[in-house]
Amino acid sequence: MCGIVGYVGHRPALDVVVGGLRRLEYRGYDSAGVALLDGQGGLSVERKAGPLANLEAKLAQVDAGRLTGTAGMGHTRWATHGAPTDRNAHPHRSTAGDVAVVHNGIIENHLPLRAELEAAGIELTSDTDTETAAHLVALAYAGADGGAATKGDLVASVRAVAGRLEGAFTLLVTHAAEPDMIVAARRSSPLVLGLGEGETFLASDVAAFIEFTRDAVELGQDQVVTITREGYTVTDFAGEPVGAAPFRVTWDLAAAEKGGHDYFMLKEIEEQPTAIADTLRGHFIDHKIVLDEQRLSDQELRDIDKVFVVACGTAYHSGLLAKYAIEHWTRLPVEVDLASEFRYRDPVLDRSTLVVAISQSGETADTLEALRHAKDQKARVLAICNTNGAQIPRESDAVLYTHAGPEIGVAATKTFTSQIAANYLVGLALAQARGTKYPDEVAREFRELEAMPAAVAATLQNLDAARALGRELAGSKAVLFLGRHVGYPVALEGALKLKELAYMHAEAFAAGELKHGPIALIEEGLPVIVVMPSPKGRAVLHAKLLSNIQEIQARGAHTVVIAEEGDETVRPFAEHLFEVPAVPTLLQPLVSTIPLQVIAAEIARARGFDVDKPRNLAKSVTVE
Repeated sequence: MCGIVGYVGHRPALDVVVGGLRRLEYRGYDSAGVALLDGQGGLSVERKAGPLANLEAKLAQVDAGRLTGTAGMGHTRWATHGAPTDRNAHPHRSTAGDVAVVHNGIIENHLPLRAELEAAGIELTSDTDTETAAHLVALAYAGADGGAATKGDLVASVRAVAGRLEGAFTLLVTHAAEPDMIVAARRSSPLVLGLGEGETFLASDVAAFIEFTRDAVELGQDQVVTITREGYTVTDFAGEPVGAAPFRVTWDLAAAEKGGHDYFMLKEIEEQPTAIADTLRGHFIDHKIVLDEQRLSDQELRDIDKVFVVACGTAYHSGLLAKYAIEHWTRLPVEVDLASEFRYRDPVLDRSTLVVAISQSGETADTLEALRHAKDQKARVLAICNTNGAQIPRESDAVLYTHAGPEIGVAATKTFTSQIAANYLVGLALAQARGTKYPDEVAREFRELEAMPAAVAATLQNLDAARALGRELAGSKAVLFLGRHVGYPVALEGALKLKELAYMHAEAFAAGELKHGPIALIEEGLPVIVVMPSPKGRAVLHAKLLSNIQEIQARGAHTVVIAEEGDETVRPFAEHLFEVPAVPTLLQPLVSTIPLQVIAAEIARARGFDVDKPRNLAKSVTVE
């Protein structure tokens, strides 16, 4: 959730840290703060509730002499413990003010730790779980309670404290007496290193330092890293050295900037043809589907007798579409689970089960825990992820990366369509290994996938009416969505986008369920958006949805229809008709979801909301 930046080098740390926070504000924007080491025993902390702009305004009024130095760290907060106020903003300091800590995640045992500190006479000044870590590190560094092994040793102190913490966390720690280093600890929460010439970076996302370097290292589970100007060292929580393999970031700063658009989301909607093409590229070699990382043999894939798909939010909707493709192409039964519910319902898993874990960040806490539960039950796990080297792919048996590039807007757009493409590649890989599709059939399906970026690009060229409709619907109190077959997950995604961006009541229903209750919601003027199936590919369902449209129109609904080009039968019943290119049935979601993204963004803009940073939400959900 929260955005974290750390820097030790030769540049003014304040500029590097605030610039990095600007690129990470999508991860948390309830408050922000910085801690700067001046190299002469001084540690300055400034923080402010609200968006990063509030902190920047405060920094402009501070004596610049206090903000010098070439080492520092910063934080943008997504509140978990304690309201988004100045006193709860990070960094948090020890009582003496010589230790500062920023934190992403949740320290689950913070209440007993807090009680322990208060019993020792330490007054905590915030409502956060994070502040306990600052005091514990200060005590360890001072050698309190017999801590001779940690006295005067910041790295050992951080290791000792990290070993006491429960939950998911990334901690960055500075000490006024150690002005040329930052120490960080990581467990189940993202942290990546950036490696430059005479400078080293820490961040929760490479976007924070991509301006300066593309050489990065992903930290592993239960690891502690120390950064200096000269480089870094990594150990586990016990102090044993750990190897960490660098990787090269394949996109540049321009990919993380708005490129002339008013919002990142609008830019990312337009990037979908490229994102889908990049996701497909390199995955059909020598007439075979290949994954990015595959530690599963064809025989192990042939032994699979059931597939579970686990994901959250938008990724879950892409998983619902994966079910249609995998069952159709492989004849394997597929269940799709919300990752947050998966392990708590005690699913039946064994060595013949494949669990497909979908996560844009690769750090989604619910999905990561579902994956670990599956591994405990000896199931095979295949990850679909947009982040190279993240925790979920590292703990999986096979990986397929979506190559959507950085997605800054909190509401997923290009990562959703890239996930759909990746899900279908997984379905084809399973069909290929199991022999349920001949090689020429796999090749044909892949060629149809390869044609989709052009179809999406064509859809993007004809969206002025969708933008106008978004402005028209901005005053509506609620919007309903209907779909069938692959149109139903698209309807769910459309409703989610409207909730996320415009804070409107929006619900999606399988159209066949309309008469089983939801039709009672239809009233005069209520906008209802219908995702129509192809009249050729799904003629029976098409006829049924035509009847549904007439039923809701007869009750006064305002009908908005997304239909295949040339579908004239629906035109008389659509007050607003959006035509999308005719494509194979399974692939229609890649084009039909585009108008829904645009409509939601335009409604949010018309209502005066920040499209990129909807309230209460963060891009990467690293807490359960």
